[in-house]
Amino acid sequence: MNAQHEPEDLLTIGEMSSRTGVAPSALRYYEDLGLISSLRTGGNQRRYARHMLRRVSLISVAKRLGMPLSDVHDAFGDVPMEATPSHEDWQRASRRWKKQLEERRRGIERLEHELTGCIGCGCLSLKACALLNPDDALAATGPGPRRLEDFPDDGA
Repeated sequence: MNAQHEPEDLLTIGEMSSRTGVAPSALRYYEDLGLISSLRTGGNQRRYARHMLRRVSLISVAKRLGMPLSDVHDAFGDVPMEATPSHEDWQRASRRWKKQLEERRRGIERLEHELTGCIGCGCLSLKACALLNPDDALAATGPGPRRLEDFPDDGA
C-alpha cells in the first residue's frame, strides 16, 4: 500500500530514524548542533518536517565520507529549516559544499603524494626529505603534523 504524503506532514523521531537509518540519539545530537530542527508537541515530543529527511540523508553521506559535522553546518549555512528549502537554497549550499570538497580533495592529494613519495621511500634523507624535522625545530610553530599540513600546493 503506497500512502500519499503531504509536504507538511510531520514525522516522529522513530519515523525519521526508520526512514534515514540514523539513530534517534544521533538525530537529537544533530539538532543540538543546529544541523536539523524539530517542532514540539504539547507533550514535548519531537516532530520533524518531511523536508528534514533530505538534510539528515546528506549528513549521513557526509559522515560516511569522513567530513566533519562543522563543514556540513557551514555548507547548510542559510538553507532554511523552518520551511521547505527552495531549489536556489540547495544550489547555494551545493556550491559552498563543492568548494569545501575541492579543498579537502587537494589536501588528500598532497597527502597521497607524500605517502607514495617521501614516506614510502623510507630513506629520510637529510637533504631531500620534506618531512624531516631536525632537532624538533617545528615545535615552535605549533602542534600536529606541520609539514603535511603546510605542504606547498602543487596546483593539484
